[in-house]
Amino acid sequence: MMTEYPVVIASWFSGPQLLIVLGIVMLLFGANRLPELMRSLGRSVTEFKKGVTEGGKDDDEEPKKVENP
Repeated sequence: MMTEYPVVIASWFSGPQLLIVLGIVMLLFGANRLPELMRSLGRSVTEFKKGVTEGGKDDDEEPKKVENP
């Protein structure tokens, strides 16, 4: 089911439309800032994937019991 999303998004945009969107992004953020934005987006995706995999590991373990003093 998750593999359907990129196909749907790719069918929304064609070549000229992607160039127009890229041009608007360049006008809004500037060519100098665009690599920085993409780098931070990549880091965010990496952290999200790391959190998802670590979250799955916690579900397999038995919860720790805390003793009240």
